Amino acid sequence: MIRTGKRLFRRSNAFFARQSLVGDRPILDNRQFPFLEAFEGEWKAILAEVEPVLAQRKMLPAFHEISPDQMKISMNQSWKVLVLYGFGTRSESNCRRFPKTAELLSRVPNLQSAWFSIIEPGYHIPAHRGVTKGILRAHLGLKVPEAAERCRMRVGDAIVSWHPGKSFVFDDLYEHEVWNETPEERVILLFDFDRPMRLWGRVLNRVLIGTLRLSPYFRDARRNLEAWENRFDKAFGEFEATMRS
Repeated sequence: MIRTGKRLFRRSNAFFARQSLVGDRPILDNRQFPFLEAFEGEWKAILAEVEPVLAQRKMLPAFHEISPDQMKISMNQSWKVLVLYGFGTRSESNCRRFPKTAELLSRVPNLQSAWFSIIEPGYHIPAHRGVTKGILRAHLGLKVPEAAERCRMRVGDAIVSWHPGKSFVFDDLYEHEVWNETPEERVILLFDFDRPMRLWGRVLNRVLIGTLRLSPYFRDARRNLEAWENRFDKAFGEFEATMRS
């Protein structure tokens, strides 16, 4: 079922490129996404919400512990995630824990997923591709190594680095990979949303995403996410109670 779904997406991607209202380049122009301004204006508030969790990062799962399909690019515990929206589900407990971040995400048209992405020093995410051109991905820099040139991402033939309070949007169907060659961690807010397209592109995208949500890829990840949230709520709740006492 997963293989069939991926074939359907591959066949649809050329159509989505023609239907796109924002072009078809690896890195897109921020001016086409006005909602990014609010994230850049409030980035310090977002960082303040996540910093207490960063102090207890051992509680967080590695990416492949939530989505086993990512085992080829997420190895050991070097890539941690904290999911707010994922695999067709909104994490109510995490959205309550990060209210400002959740409020900003609620303004993103056709939001599909969102999570904090934490990469440890020295980690390399191998080259890989997303599934569909129907979805775009935004990154907002929160906690970024000072040596920006040594903490970077390649998308197609473009190289980008993160900067605190700055965002960019890219098409993750282009091959991309990440390097953090510094002794510091990199923390960003990552979120996916539907590519702005003409009517028939939007219709097909909704049908394909609806089909993908029925697949084991989504169902298994949702179960893992729910199990982790229950453990995290208990463990972090105990930590918060200790800090208040």
